[in-house]
Amino acid sequence: MAGEISILHLLLDASIVVQAVMLILVGMSVTSWAMIFKRKKVLKEALQDARKFEDRFWSGIDLSKLYAEVSARQQVDGLESLFKAGFKEFARLHKSSRQATAVMDGTHRAMRVGLSREVERLEQDLPFLATVGSISPYIGLFGTVWGIMNSFIALGAVQQATLAMVAPGIAEALIATAIGLFAAIPAVIAYNKFSHQVEQLESSYVNFVEEFANILHRQVSSGEAA
Repeated sequence: MAGEISILHLLLDASIVVQAVMLILVGMSVTSWAMIFKRKKVLKEALQDARKFEDRFWSGIDLSKLYAEVSARQQVDGLESLFKAGFKEFARLHKSSRQATAVMDGTHRAMRVGLSREVERLEQDLPFLATVGSISPYIGLFGTVWGIMNSFIALGAVQQATLAMVAPGIAEALIATAIGLFAAIPAVIAYNKFSHQVEQLESSYVNFVEEFANILHRQVSSGEAA
């Protein structure tokens, strides 16, 4: 209990600059944890939805029926979004053109735009986590340097210096570094983990786009030959 009280006293007795640094770091830490929990939920759901839709897609269901099911939903994400964009553009172009190349070029463009939007959605919040992970230690270090500098300035104003005089100032300064590391380490770990998951999902999306495009190309080519 005494340790907790002494740390609290150190925080309350710290200089305005060091206190401001600590508040900034605490705010960054709280925000990053909120984003971590949010991004974890989003990526987990994206992975589950991708597996579920792939099972449905490869079950042999008629693509027109699957498109009707997907279109009936108010909001679609992930593979469903790519499928909807691709099939919608394919159907539109196929009605107006029998040239397989023109139809598939337009279909590919629609799905690439959808893919870019989905990756952007999945990567949301990751830049902030990367920023917190990279700058938090330096912000904490700034607070530490400032606190130690003030301690030595105060030490130079007295004739007889003791460890008890300088220790509180150095201790409060080191707390800023500790808070900076506390904010940075989870952010870095989460950023690396989420980036890997986004790469896996993006690879899965790209593979689906190519496989779906091949299916549509065979359909339009058979129609063109007929």
